Amino acid sequence: MNTYIALLRGINVSGQKKIKMAELRSVLENIGLKNVQTYIQSGNIVFDHNDTDTKALEIRVHDEIEKQFGFDVPVLILESKDVDHILNESPFEDDGENKLYYVLLKNAPTEGLKSDFNNLTFDQEDFYITDTCVYLFCRNGYGNAKLNNNLIERKLKVEATTRNHKTMLKLLELST
Repeated sequence: MNTYIALLRGINVSGQKKIKMAELRSVLENIGLKNVQTYIQSGNIVFDHNDTDTKALEIRVHDEIEKQFGFDVPVLILESKDVDHILNESPFEDDGENKLYYVLLKNAPTEGLKSDFNNLTFDQEDFYITDTCVYLFCRNGYGNAKLNNNLIERKLKVEATTRNHKTMLKLLELST
């Protein structure tokens, strides 16, 4: 049995796409996911499954959420080793003030788009792009950042979902 981390984009944000975590756990258990745990209300799920095809699991979870809740919710599934790698590769130090964020990319952006993006500058915000993550350090906090998930998706032409450092640490803890 493999342990996975599923990240849902855009649920329970500003009253949009509301899903109760107890209902979500039940729905996911009904499609064969085991030991389903959720962390906070923003679409962080840890579960076990025998399947090793994360793309197939993403489609399965996505389709069931759409069927049961009526929402088209992007789903990204990672293994704990992926989260561990992302955390260890961060070029930024966590200062304990909730300024470090990870924009997790569903697909790698093209080199040309990465190059163009690297020419952008944002006051009070630093970033570093890899094929799987855009690391953000937002000196004034993510809520005030110009560089956000929507901008990154638009500029890099990828689907993405953002998590803060504390959430990433907790998901790693729950999955190991």
